[in-house]
Amino acid sequence: MRWHKRLLAAGAVAVVALTSAACGGGKVRGAEDSPQPGTSLSAADATFTYVPNLDVVTDWDPASSYSNEIIAMENVYESLTRYNPQTKKAEPRLATSWTSTPDGKSWTFTLRSGVKFHTGKPLDAAAAKAAIERTIEVNQGAAYIWGAVDKIEAKDATTLVFTLKYPTALDLVASAGYASYIYDTTATTDDLNKWFNAGHDAGSGPYTIDSWQKGQETELTLKKFDDYWGGWSGQHYSKIAFRVTPELTTAWQLLQRGEVSFVQRLNSQLFAQASTTPSVQTSQTPSFQNLLALFNTQSGPLKDVRLRQAVQKAIDYDGLIAAIKGSGVAASGLVPGGLLGNTPGMTPKQDLPGAEALLKEAGYGPGGKQLDLTMTYAQGDSDQDLFVTLLTSALDKLNVKLTAKPLQWTTQWDQGKSKDESKRQDIFIMYWYPDYADAYSWFVNVFHSAEPISFNLSYLKDDAIDKEIDSLPELTAIDQPGAEKAYADLQNKIINEQAAVSALFVQNYQRAYAKSVEGYVDNPAYPNVVFVYDLKPGA
Repeated sequence: MRWHKRLLAAGAVAVVALTSAACGGGKVRGAEDSPQPGTSLSAADATFTYVPNLDVVTDWDPASSYSNEIIAMENVYESLTRYNPQTKKAEPRLATSWTSTPDGKSWTFTLRSGVKFHTGKPLDAAAAKAAIERTIEVNQGAAYIWGAVDKIEAKDATTLVFTLKYPTALDLVASAGYASYIYDTTATTDDLNKWFNAGHDAGSGPYTIDSWQKGQETELTLKKFDDYWGGWSGQHYSKIAFRVTPELTTAWQLLQRGEVSFVQRLNSQLFAQASTTPSVQTSQTPSFQNLLALFNTQSGPLKDVRLRQAVQKAIDYDGLIAAIKGSGVAASGLVPGGLLGNTPGMTPKQDLPGAEALLKEAGYGPGGKQLDLTMTYAQGDSDQDLFVTLLTSALDKLNVKLTAKPLQWTTQWDQGKSKDESKRQDIFIMYWYPDYADAYSWFVNVFHSAEPISFNLSYLKDDAIDKEIDSLPELTAIDQPGAEKAYADLQNKIINEQAAVSALFVQNYQRAYAKSVEGYVDNPAYPNVVFVYDLKPGA
């Protein structure tokens, strides 16, 4: 079920049928209980109102959750560690400290004492072991992050020991935005997955579910967990509301009127307006999320590597960056800056004469046969719309006709995975971001050969590349210079030699939020998450 995550990444609106039921810790909210338009939510109410543009929850189970609900889950659940983008290291969360053996194959975590689950039960090493083992057993979402784990032992109430099959940076793995949550596996004697997806939670975070009603504008509210280990001294928001507002102009109006606290994303025009509005703050932060154009290496006309390289050269990378007006920066290879594996000197440039020469060599281009290509991309994504316009224009000059189809994510993804190769697209556009602050995710998910097809939508099959990808976790743990070299080599092979992909740009996160919100810092390792407990409601 890995597709859940890409709903958020692609920005496509998917309709997921989930049944709303009585929510843990609260009542079933009726429509009459939802905040009505025109009702101001001031800082004095201590409610932080977050505006996403998509439905919030697709899966409440912390073992398999892999989508938009990360924005709520990171406030309800906690992991052993959390990634700090300033230090570029994992920092304490439920674990206060950790050590590893020199070979990187044994890790010992010391857990925080006095932590309670929202169920009232204590969080100890045995409970943490049970949660991680259940996530591994469920084997959905991002459960692959625990792939190195051979055995987990609860030595005593606060000591958790991992024995690994191969070395890996387990402190970083444990900070993942998905599949790393520690939760009470004994929360119910019934089916735990069904219990979670009825709107219950069993986390240890500062907030717990207050009400959830799928399909309502205010879909979800969280309330403070009184027994949170961090305490509630000082000023904190006591509630979080998630108000689903697909139209950006509506979101902007709500923010201006003081009805909401935080808008996840505005277009370039509205963001510029927000930057000069006295009652609003803005932030722009480089992300770990990039937009990829994946080329079909196995079937259709792009099976010819010369034609893939020609399309790569036809892309107006600089023009695209200029057109999206600050919401993205130039990519250098597949790995965004700030992560091990980012390789300087790999920023692509448009080369129309080079593209024409390659097309001519393959029997196409001006004066030759017309090349017909198909492309699928996310419906409703303005940045991808601009890319389509620019690429269509550039290819038209080269006697290449591009038929580009905007689709909802699930439709696009199903077409890309079709067993009938004739139904697959020539070019597949999608965002990618890592499950934790490590570049491995791009390679193992997107470019490692896979059967059945999941996210390898260039359909690349190369044994040597697979072998090098498989070596990355161990190298990252014990030989970082070797890992840097392997990442650079892989990117050269995948982008230049195989021409399986073009990295179009790295997204900037552009946020707008109320002047009253104090202490907000964007953390690119947790896309679109606001850690509300860390904020202070100002005047």
